[in-house]
Amino acid sequence: MFTLGITLLGLAAASPALAMNVSNVLIYSYTAGFRHDSIPTAVAEMTRRGPDYGINFVNTEDMTMLTDEYFSQFDAMLLLSNTDEVFDAQARVAFQNYLDNGGNVVGVHAATDCMLNFTTMERTLGTQFAYHPEFTNATMIVADPSHPSTAGLPPRWRVQDEIYNFNHDPRALGAVVVLTADETSYVDTGDRSPAQGSPHPIAWYQERLKGSNSTGPVGRSWYTGLGHAAAAWKDDVFMGHIFGGITYVLASNTTRAMNPSATVGSLGPSYTPPPPAPTTTLDSPNSSAVRVLGGLSLIGSILVSSCLLVLHMA
Repeated sequence: MFTLGITLLGLAAASPALAMNVSNVLIYSYTAGFRHDSIPTAVAEMTRRGPDYGINFVNTEDMTMLTDEYFSQFDAMLLLSNTDEVFDAQARVAFQNYLDNGGNVVGVHAATDCMLNFTTMERTLGTQFAYHPEFTNATMIVADPSHPSTAGLPPRWRVQDEIYNFNHDPRALGAVVVLTADETSYVDTGDRSPAQGSPHPIAWYQERLKGSNSTGPVGRSWYTGLGHAAAAWKDDVFMGHIFGGITYVLASNTTRAMNPSATVGSLGPSYTPPPPAPTTTLDSPNSSAVRVLGGLSLIGSILVSSCLLVLHMA
């Protein structure tokens, strides 16, 4: 009885969180063309929420900072709604070297509208921006609910955003699309090219980003076309989408946050994430499994108490 009680009680205990290194992520938000008003809010919200994920964000819009030495500190680079020519010749070389050394890349919204004559950028992000209809309400469809960037989303996710169209299908470069747009849920009078593929891609990832020239370890990339408005960056569901993409690329095992033999990335202190919050409660209408587990634990506790009482009386 004593052993049974301890085992049942142990079933309800939370598993200990695994320690990892703090990851350094560079947010590069320089724009040479159209500038989104949401950029300051996006930087502030990612920076504020970063410690909850063991991420230290650094933001710069100084192109001259983009050198081999500077890039070598970061486990990922996040391209935040950049437009037009945001790399000079030195930055292009340093960015390519970073990719070749195992660096990871996240692209958000207008990032596909920068460096349009730089093949490495197109291959890294998967495609290039073509156009978008007016800011609108639209329905996104989760194509892969198992991916970290979509795991917290409803199967059909209603958003208010600019729904991007692209010049090419990112799937042609081996990208896996995790979020698509329901084209019947909004109005688009533009000349949408069939070359972007169907269903309409909105967010995707590359397990080995195609912009690298390395034959060894290659980092990951993840991109989302959403994120136009500042309000999105205040929304917990949208931020779960963003941080899911960031944490996915950081788990590539090609930078120092996860791999001490890597040549780029942070050498920061250890970080232990908090245990996951319960998704159901004993009062939830969908919590029968939780109630059963709680009942088993209660039975175990009663059995333990009974054994102790018998031993005391003996």
